[in-house]
Amino acid sequence: MSKSQEDSLENQIAGLQQFVSSNPEWTLCHTYIDQDSGGNVMRPGFQNMISDCYAHDIDVVVTKSISRFARNTVDLLETLKTLKRLGVDVIFQQENLQSSEADDDLLISLLGAIAQAEIESIGESIRWGLQHGFASGKSKLYSRKCYGYKHDQNGKLVIVAGQAEVVRHIFDMYLNGHSIIQIIRELISRNIKSPQGKDTWSKRAIQTLLCNEKYTGRVVVGKTYSARFPQYKQTVNRGEQRQYIKEDTHEPIIGLDIFERVQAEIARRSNIEMVAGTKRRKNTHYSSKRKQTNTTTKHRGEMDV
Repeated sequence: MSKSQEDSLENQIAGLQQFVSSNPEWTLCHTYIDQDSGGNVMRPGFQNMISDCYAHDIDVVVTKSISRFARNTVDLLETLKTLKRLGVDVIFQQENLQSSEADDDLLISLLGAIAQAEIESIGESIRWGLQHGFASGKSKLYSRKCYGYKHDQNGKLVIVAGQAEVVRHIFDMYLNGHSIIQIIRELISRNIKSPQGKDTWSKRAIQTLLCNEKYTGRVVVGKTYSARFPQYKQTVNRGEQRQYIKEDTHEPIIGLDIFERVQAEIARRSNIEMVAGTKRRKNTHYSSKRKQTNTTTKHRGEMDV
């Protein structure tokens, strides 16, 4: 969060607190803060507020605006319906509206739809900007560093010799049949720090490293994309969106042939396959759990490596 964003958030909080204190019948119970917009799915502050409403700790919720309160019209109306059932009133300071007022119901719905449209418009503008940066080759994602590289004085990726040796060793171990757990144990035994500087490595870190084309000297952007309304979550790009590839952007750490062999080995070990765009568990000896009589097993992991 930038300094200007911090100042803006502090001003909003101060304004709402002053608004609450101006009403002698109110007592400020708690301030719930989410640093992202109402269009963001993950809102722990909002969820905590709802939980407190269910616990009957709150009678009135004061929020800056409709756009800050809900990510779309459906969520807005459903939340207001729930809070009304719990006896909780919601006041939108900017619009000067109150959910308990019958005359305000329609106006809240209309303004909620407008706020949703604005969020979608902003999302489209951001997506357009990202796509333009990808297509022009000017996106900073092309030069984002990863383990094994650092930026030189011109912002270009250059190899970090010691880390590069670790990368090569990880690829070699995987090709020689070692599991990710075995690789992690080897790294720990050699006191090799993780990319975050920790004493241990996560499986996720090894999996990400083994699938990173950047080690071959090329960069692929657009491997994930932000899903549209109403979820706005990152989704793996399986051809729904265009990907951009730049070759020879920096010195490679491993050869393309080694990288492709590792990807083939990852696919071979995986117990999940894509069939007509749907994930399906393979019936192979790599599946760690099998059906048993009178037993129901929910498979959560995708890879046994």
